[in-house]
Amino acid sequence: MDLSGNIPRIVIAATGSGAGKTTATVALIGAMRARGLKVAAFKCGPDYLDPTYHERAAGVRSHNLDGWMMDRDAVVATFARASADADIAVIEGMMGLFDSATPTSDEGSTAQLAKWLDAPVILVTDASGVARTIAAVAAGFARFDPAVRVAGMICNRVGGRGHLDLLRAAQPEVPIVGGFPANADLAFPERHLGLLMADESNVPQRLIDGWSRLAAEWLDLDAIVEIARSAPALEVGRASVLSKIDPSARPRCRIGVAYDEAFHFYYEDNLNRLRLLGAEILNFSPIRDRELPEVDGLYFGGGYPEAFARELSSNTAMLAAIRRFAASGGLIYAECGGLMYLTDAIKTLDGARWPMAAIIPGVAVMSERLQAIGYVEVETLADSILGPTQTRFRGHQFRHSTLEAVDGADRIDRVYIDRIYKVAPRWGGAPFAEGYRVANVLASYVHAHWASNPAVAEALVDACIHSRVSRQPAG
Repeated sequence: MDLSGNIPRIVIAATGSGAGKTTATVALIGAMRARGLKVAAFKCGPDYLDPTYHERAAGVRSHNLDGWMMDRDAVVATFARASADADIAVIEGMMGLFDSATPTSDEGSTAQLAKWLDAPVILVTDASGVARTIAAVAAGFARFDPAVRVAGMICNRVGGRGHLDLLRAAQPEVPIVGGFPANADLAFPERHLGLLMADESNVPQRLIDGWSRLAAEWLDLDAIVEIARSAPALEVGRASVLSKIDPSARPRCRIGVAYDEAFHFYYEDNLNRLRLLGAEILNFSPIRDRELPEVDGLYFGGGYPEAFARELSSNTAMLAAIRRFAASGGLIYAECGGLMYLTDAIKTLDGARWPMAAIIPGVAVMSERLQAIGYVEVETLADSILGPTQTRFRGHQFRHSTLEAVDGADRIDRVYIDRIYKVAPRWGGAPFAEGYRVANVLASYVHAHWASNPAVAEALVDACIHSRVSRQPAG
């Protein structure tokens, strides 16, 4: 494993959301892989879905990099570990290149991460209906922040080869390294949280292969590789100290991770932290499996439980197994979709009520409108499986559901009394109580990133070990 920081790398950014950077990133990764290059893939920001497209194209897991939930050392450490054996790293940005947590700084932006990683930027822009204006776009992005090196442009939705030639004839100061024509036949499907998870059932392989072929035809891949190779050696320093996992080491604990069509929103960095701390990760499916694996703790991430409410509710054997695990003192940690699954029921948009695990009192009620979005900072108000009182960490919310009372206020009030999170929204607004705790179960709408406080992952592993010991029969 080479952690020297010499990895060729590029950031695929955009002039704004909807310009086509995910498609361009997938296409570019696929075309480079077809050339025989081993590609490391990354996504800027808290997005869970775009990395599944990267994984389909690259054949390896994609990692999130976030300038607000992770500090610079954590970003560089994650990047160095995940790209150490690759020939090139492709980092997809979020929103517009300079869009961030505030309108007056680059905090949390793609630009900030490009600077932290000293990576040149390829800018994706929607060029439909554009001619000479492309030169103005290039000049603005090239000069806005001299510390960000915009080294190339991909012009999306061009009218054809002639249109791309016209754009190049405008002589923009950022060279155009190719473009893509509009192609409705290769469009990726979407739902309310954005793109669908890129498994075979949602995204046929023909779409991934089709964009890879278009990239080979329409992009100057040689020029893009040279731009990536122009990135200087990255100063890794102490960020490289987290070593490669020793597969021969005996696991300190075993954690069951819910992973299927309903639950798949996990930061790979979070899972790696658990592994590096000695946890063995065992995936299981709340949709298909009838029994839990032999584990010391359960981790339910986010996803689309509402879209699979019938299947989840019908698997009564799994629901009963989870209730028994919780009743025996088993440790359960859940986020967003995982919280919804642990409630009494999920009420879908059609008004149907689907019984769930009934561990957290209340009903998760779906809404057509977004109920919460944005970064948050959490402070715990009591000792918990995530650490002592006043443990702090960062995360985000993005949800279409709310937790509402059911069967009388007394059941939900019991949880309200034991809400142990003080959640402060990043973009203003009053802090609010959340983090529903029942015995050894802790569930929240917050998607946490443990790079913001590595002690949280350590506490969770320790709590799993303690849970196993306390649940063992005496004698």
